[in-house]
Amino acid sequence: MKKIRSTDLILQDGAVYHLGIRPENLASKIITVGDPDRVSEVSKHLDVIDFTHRHREFVTHTGRLGNQRITVISSGMGTDNIEILMTELDALVNVNQETMEANQVLQSLDIIRVGTSGSLQPDIPVDSILASEIAFGMDSLMCFYPYKHKDQDLKLAEALKEMAEIPFLPCIVRADNQLLTQISKGMIRGNTLTCPGFYAPQGRSVRLSPGKENLLEAYRNFQFGNIRLTNFEMETAGYYAMGELLGHRMLSINAIVANRANDEFSRNAAACIQKAILMVLERL
Repeated sequence: MKKIRSTDLILQDGAVYHLGIRPENLASKIITVGDPDRVSEVSKHLDVIDFTHRHREFVTHTGRLGNQRITVISSGMGTDNIEILMTELDALVNVNQETMEANQVLQSLDIIRVGTSGSLQPDIPVDSILASEIAFGMDSLMCFYPYKHKDQDLKLAEALKEMAEIPFLPCIVRADNQLLTQISKGMIRGNTLTCPGFYAPQGRSVRLSPGKENLLEAYRNFQFGNIRLTNFEMETAGYYAMGELLGHRMLSINAIVANRANDEFSRNAAACIQKAILMVLERL
């Protein structure tokens, strides 16, 4: 079995380097948020909080809701942060720290992202809650991993690459069906575009504009069979792809705080986010 080098997985007193937590600090059910300040907005609903830690943008609270142990952890923004988070969460449960080898029996975590997102379509209103059934990764993270598209997704990825005029194949990944069924009742089911930035990759113009003209409109009008793009953000495809490669169950829940088609922003984004949090906690 391959031995993991100490500079590949850095440990400090049994804690993984970036998260700063040990295996005993982590529950098997995990809620992730982007904003470190949002961790307490989730954990305040737990009956008991028995562990808290902060290192850089990674804030961790672990406690209990009823008889379930739950960890809430922040990721920061972007799929680069998601790669760090997912790799270190996996290492906490699937790497023997004494031998520095992967465990023979691997554990699957349930990881649910609760984040904000912008709607691409006029019929998906501000303040709605959307569960990401399919994620489309417009970043290049999976170019560095042995990720292979399923046959039915290859032509879809090629069509998206052509539309966006990017030099690599976007990754197409899906939510865990069990979590999707368990948690998404009453939510909109959507197809989420994960962008590698907030401004030009999401069709915004400030002093600089996207290199492709009318990018926002191109996203909105993209159609492949019955699949359209419903919303965009900066993390979901990273979660789904890393989860698929590592064997963890993933779901992304999106509070729709903006509608780009209608040029509208939520008047009470905090209430929309809190609604999404409560819906997830009630269904775990």
